[in-house]
Amino acid sequence: MLKKLFSEHFSTLKYVLRWSLITVPVSVAIGSMVALFLWLLNWAIHYRFAHAWLLYLLPLAGVGIHFLYKLYGSSAERGNNLVIDEIHQPGAGVPKRMAPIILLTTVITHLFGGSAGREGTAVQIGGSIANLFAAWFKLNGADKQVILTTGIAAGFGAVFGTPLTGAVFALEVLTIGRIRYNALLPCLIAGMFGDLTVSAWGLHHTQYHIDVVATGQQFYGHNIHLNLLLLLKVIIAAICFGLAAYLFSVTVHGVKTIAVKAIKKSWLIPACGGAAIIALTLLLGKPDYLSLGVDAEYPGAVTIVSAFHQGGADALSWLWKLIYTCITLGTGFKGGEVTPLFYIGATLGNTLASLLNAPVSLFAALGFIAVFAGATNTPLACTIMGIELFGSEYALLFAVACFVAYYFSGPSGIYGAQKQIGAKTDAE
Repeated sequence: MLKKLFSEHFSTLKYVLRWSLITVPVSVAIGSMVALFLWLLNWAIHYRFAHAWLLYLLPLAGVGIHFLYKLYGSSAERGNNLVIDEIHQPGAGVPKRMAPIILLTTVITHLFGGSAGREGTAVQIGGSIANLFAAWFKLNGADKQVILTTGIAAGFGAVFGTPLTGAVFALEVLTIGRIRYNALLPCLIAGMFGDLTVSAWGLHHTQYHIDVVATGQQFYGHNIHLNLLLLLKVIIAAICFGLAAYLFSVTVHGVKTIAVKAIKKSWLIPACGGAAIIALTLLLGKPDYLSLGVDAEYPGAVTIVSAFHQGGADALSWLWKLIYTCITLGTGFKGGEVTPLFYIGATLGNTLASLLNAPVSLFAALGFIAVFAGATNTPLACTIMGIELFGSEYALLFAVACFVAYYFSGPSGIYGAQKQIGAKTDAE
């Protein structure tokens, strides 16, 4: 009995040591590449702030991105979906050139004002570098699936400064309704070291703040730790967040389908997309919905940060950002969906807080994570993200918002390669 127990513990120790030795260098490499990407992205965004005329070159930038992928990266065109597919069923692998080409094209997209995110770039950097290390380490098929999953964890954890979220996201995003626990420890190590590497390079992430909200109440003479009226308002808002996530997923896929059918010359698709972004910006008379949406281009601009304050967003800011992002990504520009989803959620939360007479900063935070949860079908990861970004005091409300949004976000999400085991509910 003791011999068997010792043997099991020794095997566990070997497993931990082996995957630590594999995962740490992979994560450090990914974190370093993500740090470079974040530095370049910040430079590109602020350079455009100082040179607003660059927006008018967005159609040309789109054409350039199209030909870059056609000439050098056609196999990498599928982006995140290619990484997910390789984890489900290892095949030709994730090309080495995916990391540099997605980094370059994402920076180009933001330099000229395209509305996109950064998680897609980080995930593809992670998948590409992890696949390269898998070849160097001569890993078998099963181990290659694990190391690609750690690549997602390291990339996601590094780009947002949320290591635990990165680990859970990498496991949860692969299949709706099932989490593969065999990669849990490697993903946790990857998320931690990816984030630590970015910090070691001296890069810092945006800090968000929720004002203090009283969540308890008196109920028939008894103190309860949850305000039932506030909970009801959170549920109502979460349904709206889920519907917004569904609208985003349907719209971004719809723009891609319509563009391919309506425009016969493929290089004209990004040119038309860029022209549409320019026209919308001229129509609205302000550049608030361009690029990442985190830093303010001018005092009073609507950003994710401003959405945490009363009056920090217009009533339809969330819808305009949704339209801008779906046009940008649906016509071939590069980046990711998650930061725009943060923007959509935070500004929608700001609007709903005014309608429901609810705390603005709290509802902005709920929207921030819940729209993302619905669009990616990752409610557990997004609940943890809320805790990592905003603190644990409102963890229960984070969970309610993310889970309700997940159920109301429709049967699919933004990642076409994401598999589904059964329905979200018995009603489907």
